[in-house]
Amino acid sequence: MQRPVPRAIDPTAIVELRGVRKSFRQKQPAACLRDALRPRYRHVTALDDVSFTVAPGAFVAYAGPNGAGKSTTIKLLGGLLMQDAGEISVLGLSPDRHRIPIMRRMGILFGNRTELWWDHPVSTSYQWKRSVWDIPAGDFAAMEALVLDLLDIRPFYHTFARELSLGQRMRADLGMLLLHRPDLLLLDEPTLGLDVLAKRQMIAFLKNLNARQGTTVIVTSHDMDDLEEMARRVLLIAQGRVAFDGDFTGLRQALGCTRRATVRFADGTTRDYPFENAKELMARLAALDDIADIAFGQTSLEEGLATLFASWKRGEGTSLAAPD
Repeated sequence: MQRPVPRAIDPTAIVELRGVRKSFRQKQPAACLRDALRPRYRHVTALDDVSFTVAPGAFVAYAGPNGAGKSTTIKLLGGLLMQDAGEISVLGLSPDRHRIPIMRRMGILFGNRTELWWDHPVSTSYQWKRSVWDIPAGDFAAMEALVLDLLDIRPFYHTFARELSLGQRMRADLGMLLLHRPDLLLLDEPTLGLDVLAKRQMIAFLKNLNARQGTTVIVTSHDMDDLEEMARRVLLIAQGRVAFDGDFTGLRQALGCTRRATVRFADGTTRDYPFENAKELMARLAALDDIADIAFGQTSLEEGLATLFASWKRGEGTSLAAPD
């Protein structure tokens, strides 16, 4: 008997997780003969009561330290893993029961993996997908032309995958997963290892795809500058729990990332003047004598998050409330 198709938890959401938990059992190294005969295991909690909703057309950054549960979440959404508890809805369907219908409307990219045929030209992999996925000829031709031009794939379209640089392979993989016009993209470290030019091309294309076609994008990365440039919303996860959900301005405020003016005086000394109100800062600076130079800066997200992650590692809580 065919299972009934479940309704979405929230009919307006393209992705929703409610109370999701996922743990793994890890085999421990044998310290003695008894351990070799009766292996010891420890349970690692990857996700612990995670809940969030993503609306259609959103561009969401999913960030956190190593081992926070980012890749596990992506695999759950793609039906590659199954949760231990909780509910997941993707495009109105359950990933563990309707993986094929979901995959026809979704694309997943892992930065350290490829779907390209290693010993064949990129074009062969694209044609293979057209055939296997039964993509209409007209739709395929239109998307093929789009990705070849906007991702600058034409110069190496007929090159063997094994001969591509990392940046070329990443762009070719992204183009391939877009051929069936997915409504949702899950990107795990898409800029991993890319040089400056390749990274700029990747980011520009994803922003254009989201803005022009309304494709929903969820992206993970350790590069907060990349995420801030791409996404409008950031979900920060730590030790398997959502620690922050808001925009990047709110994240900076929650982290205490302050703006500052660094003043260099005529005698060579410097002093930092943190500020919130520019008018008050200018009044303070006007009262100073012998100013040789002024530079304006701000505590970076990288600095703020490094301090935060270090405190979490010491066990000092895993919450970061968004400012009012």
